Amino acid sequence: MASESIETFLDGLASSAPTPGGGGAAAISGAMGAALVSMVCNLTIGKKKYVEVEAELKDVLAKSEGLRVVLTGMIAEDVAAFDAVMGAYALPKGSDEEKAARADRIQAALKVATDAPLACCRACRAVIDLSAIVAEKGNLNVISDAGVAVLSAHAGLRSSALNVYINAKGLDDRDFADERLQELESLLADAGALTEKVYEVVKAKVN
Repeated sequence: MASESIETFLDGLASSAPTPGGGGAAAISGAMGAALVSMVCNLTIGKKKYVEVEAELKDVLAKSEGLRVVLTGMIAEDVAAFDAVMGAYALPKGSDEEKAARADRIQAALKVATDAPLACCRACRAVIDLSAIVAEKGNLNVISDAGVAVLSAHAGLRSSALNVYINAKGLDDRDFADERLQELESLLADAGALTEKVYEVVKAKVN
């Protein structure tokens, strides 16, 4: 799925098929943010004017490329998690044994479907942090891309958060759910403020 053309992916999103859906779109948003961080790094590293930040941006580049790979892979993970939930709901429920097995399978699938978007949230939050670095230290000729990076990553974070909420809501294991929701709130806590700060830093540099 990650190797599909953009047109094919968007056609899939627009279709009546349930996947790919919002989870995949969120992962793509985060991956685009990571790719743009990498772009700023690649157009800064090796420039004499930015020699003092070269070592730091090489480290940022390694991290952003790792995150890009992870987030791109999350498109398929989201589909698999959704399909598992739908498969569990489709199990037979004629007898008490079937009902119990079905309920157990649903709960197990919902846990995976909660953890998958939460992992996407973690990755997107990391991209936001990297965007802040390149917005401050990146090549001014492409600094607007640092702004697009942080906005894309923030969109991915908040979008993935919605999937965490909806799946955690259906969990019977409230300790599991509350632990994930607590982590999610921590990831979201200052993300908006940091995103806005990065945006303003970039805006000031392009004006």
